[in-house]
Amino acid sequence: MTKKRSEPVQRKPRIDAQRNRERILEVAKAEFTRLGAEASLDEIAKRAGVGAGTLYRHFPARDDLIEAVYRSEVEKLAAAERRFAETMSPMEALRAWMLLFVDHIAAKQIIAPALNSVVGGASKLFEGSRGLVLGAIDGLVKRAIKSGEMRNDLEPFDLLRALIGVSHVASGPDWQRSARRLVDILIAGSRTNK
Repeated sequence: MTKKRSEPVQRKPRIDAQRNRERILEVAKAEFTRLGAEASLDEIAKRAGVGAGTLYRHFPARDDLIEAVYRSEVEKLAAAERRFAETMSPMEALRAWMLLFVDHIAAKQIIAPALNSVVGGASKLFEGSRGLVLGAIDGLVKRAIKSGEMRNDLEPFDLLRALIGVSHVASGPDWQRSARRLVDILIAGSRTNK
């Protein structure tokens, strides 16, 4: 009788290791935003208050860190949908999420050069995040329609497409303020006429 080798048990990361990882991601986002993809990893580690070995243990290559920063931002966007839905009225939750999405677009544009440096380009990252973003806005729109606050002929993707369209013309320093006004216009036009 041969003994079966058991699979290694996947343990949750220690609390301090998870805290280090989150701090590295936070600092890396700021540094990639400020300096682009070539930001010093040693400087990121230093600013995060960890050793270079800790950074490389979590993120063995620069591309791993860039991908993790982007994925973390998308996960925060998806998590915000649940938080807003639990604490706000349906239309308020949708508006708050759309404003957060505008901020996400701004951050994505700033770190786009870093994202484009990832092997295979940023498209593979964007594809993976698409489902999370669509799921978030879909849940918020369905909730608003069900509440009777929103027109029932609205498609969630239509709102998302309008916001994404703004990002393609984001050329001046005022574009983000303009995008925020667009969110209010979209929300007003989406309400039911009671």
